[in-house]
Amino acid sequence: MIELDWLTQILEVLAALTAAPMFLGWITKVRAWLQNRSAPSLWQPYRTLRKLLVKDVVIAENASALFRLAPYVVFGTMVTAAALIPSMGTRLPISNAADAIALVGLLATARVFMSLAAMDVGTAFGTLGARREMMVGFLTEPALLIVIFLASMIAASTALPTIAEHLATQSLGLYPSLAFSGIAFTMVVLAENARLPIDNPATHLELTMIHEAMVLEYSARHLALMEWAAALKLLNYACIGFALFLPWGVATGSGPLSLLAAMPILAVKLTVAGVALAFIETLSAKLRIMRAPEFLAAAFLFSVLGLLVHLLLGA
Repeated sequence: MIELDWLTQILEVLAALTAAPMFLGWITKVRAWLQNRSAPSLWQPYRTLRKLLVKDVVIAENASALFRLAPYVVFGTMVTAAALIPSMGTRLPISNAADAIALVGLLATARVFMSLAAMDVGTAFGTLGARREMMVGFLTEPALLIVIFLASMIAASTALPTIAEHLATQSLGLYPSLAFSGIAFTMVVLAENARLPIDNPATHLELTMIHEAMVLEYSARHLALMEWAAALKLLNYACIGFALFLPWGVATGSGPLSLLAAMPILAVKLTVAGVALAFIETLSAKLRIMRAPEFLAAAFLFSVLGLLVHLLLGA
């Protein structure tokens, strides 16, 4: 059933590309509802991307080729990451070329190119945002790797599809180690995707923002690729969380019926995840940037605690 495996692979990438802006729009809509504000349209991210794609690009005079290349590299790495994550099925031909640790490195590659491009033009805010982004990445990657190591020890593999398939076929039970790791992973998702309490995606105050400060000099299709890549990154992290902690419903076989059943289940998971993220952001206040290491240190401690619980208690 090689053809069906490649069909699953193509469908996952296409679903990620099309659903990422809607997932971001859904979080924004739910957040507005919870704050008793007028909610924007669910299709607003698509309209923004379409508007940016038809505009003419404006580039600073001192921008190098790296500045022009970075949006395509960042977007390409996020699409490649979406191809490695078992969001709907575990029989993914491309995932055989990389495991979960390589996936973390792939996400780090996008961060490096975005930060270098932000510093390339030489603006103060771009450099400030790049330094903050690298600091956040330096603190989140250890926690994320320990969460992946725990799942790898349970499944005896570092391949994300194998981990998801192993956990999906296990009997339902209480795993304290995964509970602690789930808390750590949620904190990592908020930090990596510039969400509250680390960053506020709704603000454009230069002295406090991280992600927006790095893309201030981009326009038109370059900005569209950066914004699309940011939405893809959020979706990818959500799907990584589903593979590690909620793998039920993913297609583990080669039958077409299981793949068809996995599509609405993924939609339900994303809907619930969007509500949860919006709820967390509504209850959270923006932290001072100097308090961000304390937040991420707590995420690291939760991940280590989950690993210790598994090693000492086997639970």
